[in-house]
Amino acid sequence: MTANWVSSERLSLALPQASAPLVKRENNFGQVNKERRRICFFGHFGSPNFGNEITFQAMLYHVRRLVPEADVFCICTGPKTLSKSRGIEAVPISREILGRWIPRTWLTAWLRRVFVGLPSELWRWCDAVRTLRGTDTLIIPGTGLLTDAYGLMSWGPYSLFKWCLVAKMCGCRVLFVSVGAGPVHSTLGRYFVKTALWLAEFRSYRDRASLEYLKQIGFESNSDRLCPDLAFSLPETMTPHGRGNGRSRPVVGIGLMEDAGRYGVARESHTTHFEYLDKLVSFTEWLLGHGYDVRLLFGDLSDRSAVQAFKSLLRRRLGATADERVIDEPALTVEDLLPQLAETDLVVATRFHNILLAMLLNKPVIAISFHHKCAELMEQMGLAEYSQDLNRLESGKLIEQFGDLAKNEQRVKAIITQGVEKSRKALDEQYDIIFKGLLPR
Repeated sequence: MTANWVSSERLSLALPQASAPLVKRENNFGQVNKERRRICFFGHFGSPNFGNEITFQAMLYHVRRLVPEADVFCICTGPKTLSKSRGIEAVPISREILGRWIPRTWLTAWLRRVFVGLPSELWRWCDAVRTLRGTDTLIIPGTGLLTDAYGLMSWGPYSLFKWCLVAKMCGCRVLFVSVGAGPVHSTLGRYFVKTALWLAEFRSYRDRASLEYLKQIGFESNSDRLCPDLAFSLPETMTPHGRGNGRSRPVVGIGLMEDAGRYGVARESHTTHFEYLDKLVSFTEWLLGHGYDVRLLFGDLSDRSAVQAFKSLLRRRLGATADERVIDEPALTVEDLLPQLAETDLVVATRFHNILLAMLLNKPVIAISFHHKCAELMEQMGLAEYSQDLNRLESGKLIEQFGDLAKNEQRVKAIITQGVEKSRKALDEQYDIIFKGLLPR
């Protein structure tokens, strides 16, 4: 018996389609159809990160369900990829005007900044106004955008601030929906994050840790809402059901992650990351010795390097057994990941959305928390006892937690089912507020 999972083609068909052809905005600026609502998304989408992509799919589904007459487009980091995979118009967050050129001296760097950089950025501001003119609403859906761990530019705080400010200049509503926050390391990053949030009509955060973090950096968010991560609202028609891994032994999914750097726990380093992999190798050795097979799981295409390092360490200890009992089928999209998760019995994961998607598929899960959002998710779901901080990961404790999880599998599944339903209900209520209250029809 095989798992009943949704293929990439069926998943695309599961999304409610827009009720009218997409407006090709590059040919229609200044000629906006006033009778149709125009909704724009902003984020790190069309990206190699599966969590971002599943978040976008969930939001897009509910926009098309509740506001089917709206024209939808996206400002994102991977517009070509997103347009091809989701069938909507997308434009880049920051258009590249001239080819990339790295100055070799401080003088040429200064000259480039003054005579190329500043005029180019002024042009991008004008282009942003042109892009958002006639748009009703700018939505920042989910994900951890409120951080400068990857820099101020691209999808960082500066670009977020710029597009939110331009949206207000163009008369758009700005909505932050179930977003995550932190860390924000720089003074400029904190200014841009706080100003972007201040410009919004609606703000909700996916966990209390994000809300508290914003208070710590000086943003008063007392009237803002807490609402679960948007991926919990992925429709059941888009999720796999059943299990059929074709193996005689139970399968444990292990979700590995590359070094999180400045986005992860405060003390993480390359040494910490090696120790993280080494301890998971010890845990995997125990699993294989106790009758389990292992499936390696991705959460981002960049995790391939962590998988390769993990397998290299495992082969040194176990030789050929590592290849015979460890399933490594790289997922290239979230549509690949979902059926792989469905074919596991229990999951040990590091990335936030690997943990969440395991819960969505009712898989008992242990979280290796690299960021406050992971530990917070486990606490929200009533499973805090099955979480460890990546920075203090202990393979012995992991074995104890796994043994307890396996022993109490049915009880944990009941807790997960209740938590998922509660999260879905909270998100349905939030969608009603956004699309029936803030966007009256």
